[in-house]
Parts: sequence; C-alpha cells; structure tokens
Amino acid sequence: MDTDRLLDVLDKEGQLLASAAEEAGAGAEVPTCPGWRVRDLLRHTGAVHRWAAAYVTDGHTERRPLPEPPELDGTDLVAWYRDSHRHLVDTLTGAPPDVACFTFLPAPSPLAFWTRRQAHETAVHRCDAEAARDGRARTPSAPDIAPDVAVDGIDELLRGFHARPRSRVRTSEPRVLRVRAEDADAVWTVRLSQEPPVAVRGASGDADCELAGPAGQLYLALWNRLPVPTVTGDPALAGLWRTAGGI
Repeated sequence: MDTDRLLDVLDKEGQLLASAAEEAGAGAEVPTCPGWRVRDLLRHTGAVHRWAAAYVTDGHTERRPLPEPPELDGTDLVAWYRDSHRHLVDTLTGAPPDVACFTFLPAPSPLAFWTRRQAHETAVHRCDAEAARDGRARTPSAPDIAPDVAVDGIDELLRGFHARPRSRVRTSEPRVLRVRAEDADAVWTVRLSQEPPVAVRGASGDADCELAGPAGQLYLALWNRLPVPTVTGDPALAGLWRTAGGI
C-alpha cells in the first residue's frame, strides 16, 4: 500500500485512539486486551510510537528496547499519548525517503516499513480503546477500517509476522488454511506445518479450513479482537489460530 496513504491512516487512527481513551477514562478495562486498562494501552502505544520514531530520527541499525513510559495518568497521560503520536507522524512525514535504520519485516524501505507497522499498530489499538469506551468484548461489529487498509494489515500479519521463526501457528502434519476477505477480492493460502507458516496471495489448491468475512472484521479477528465471521472446514485450525496466533 502507498506510504502516503498509510501515513494518513496513522494520523487518523491515533487521533481516534486518543479521543476514545479520553472518553473511556484511564481506569476503564480494555475487554479486547484482558488484564489491561486504558492507561496500560496508552502507555504501551505511546512508548511504541516513540520507539519507532527514534529509529528513524537517530538511524539506529539494531533493535533497541522500548522506552519506559512516564508515570502519568488521567488527562496528563492522554496528552502525553497525543504528543507521542504527533511526534511519530511528524517524524515520518519529514523523513527522507532513503532513511536507513533497523526494521524487522520485509519492506520496500525502512520508511515504508515503519509507516505501515505503526499504522496497523495504531488501528488495532484504536479498536481496543473503543472497546473500552463502549464496554464490549469480542462481539461482532462493523469496524471503521477501510477494506484496502484491512487487506494490507492482513497481508502484513500473514506474510510478515507469521513468516518469522517466532510464530507459534504450527501443525504436526501439513495443513492448509485459507483466508478470504469477501468484500475486497483478496485471498491468502497459508501452508501450516512444523515450520513457520508460509502464506501466499491467491487460492492455491484445496484448503482444510477457510476463514472468511468482510476485510475489516477479518483483520481484527486475525489479531484476536473479534470472532472469525465465517469458518468453513476443520474448526480446529480456527481454534489453533485463536490460541497460537498472538504476536
């Protein structure tokens, strides 16, 4: 997806996250992230924003630990999050296209990587903040996530995150999982085995199980924020994703 488009997504999603968190209150439970309250969500996401921005501004070439968020709460914490988000957006907007720094997934450039990663990080956590505000957990909804953005996020998850050795989505015997975004004409074939999953775009061969639904709902389902809209075939593979698909 075009980096400028993802930068706009990051800008919008961070503002929505902050507004939802402010309305929910820092002490509200985050039902989509068991054990977290809104203050944890803001501290985590703000720290990630600052961590990402530092790679771009300082040109770090190796992974660095997340910074410790400040001991703020309430409206002061929301203001810190807004500042962290704005700093990230401004950093990515002003960065040269050929900036060189650390990345951890394949991408056309470091700038494209960090913009994409932070756009999706923020979109998912915006939905967490709205779940806290609205008091809902893992219930079907129509998230305000454009199909093209959702498809890009699904692609990053399947062909990026779960291609890494740390993925726990494994099967003792070879199995095939299909993922289909019904409103975006987008399909992935995910081959499971004792090795990390191998995902390709398109419907290649037969599948043991298919996970399908509107792109926005499927996006959040694959991040374990919603139930999968439709499961066809062996439900055990959908269960495997639910229990082992966390990043």
